[in-house]
Amino acid sequence: MERWFARRRKSKVLELADRQMILALDTVVDLQKAVVETSKNHDREAENRIGHLSKSEHEIDELRRTIFEELTKDTMSPQDREDIMHLVKRLDEMADHVKDAARALNLLLKAEIPKVFWEPLVFVASKLVEITRILRKAIDALGTDPPEARKLAITIDEIEGEIDEKYQDIKELLLRYSNEMSAAVVLFLRDLAEEMEHVADSCDDTADYVRILAATREF
Repeated sequence: MERWFARRRKSKVLELADRQMILALDTVVDLQKAVVETSKNHDREAENRIGHLSKSEHEIDELRRTIFEELTKDTMSPQDREDIMHLVKRLDEMADHVKDAARALNLLLKAEIPKVFWEPLVFVASKLVEITRILRKAIDALGTDPPEARKLAITIDEIEGEIDEKYQDIKELLLRYSNEMSAAVVLFLRDLAEEMEHVADSCDDTADYVRILAATREF
């Protein structure tokens, strides 16, 4: 984030925004590891990851509020202020979906789930880590290489498409195996898959905004 505004005065707002972005992306790593541990029946390890994720999400909320307060005091231009607000809001929304996915996963830790579900769920979780890391690179590239930022945003679109296809596979599995699970388990599995798909959508929405900034702003 600070490299994005390299030609402008560094400020507390930019430091806070960078911290918020790092935490938001780190929650995705925690979710991915929690999904993997759950697939291996390592419930305690999964619970630890979910607990760490929840603490990070709480800090993200606090940072968002602090950033918005600091933006009222900072001397940066109105356009810069608006850009930061948009990115902060989008990353906060992404973290909310990660939190909701983790809550659904937590409710499934003791459930009997057909093994066939874990391959697509682990795949989606791993792709979420990939897509968020590329998003970080795209945001950083705004200040140094706008064409690269646009290229990375296109890559994010492609990965989001892969995640969407796997999400459809999971929904088909839910229909096929619904009689082998309780209604509650089906519901929470659907919630888990849906929230992870929302994480990908949030990343894609943020990438679209990055592409707009790269095309229209001079740095």
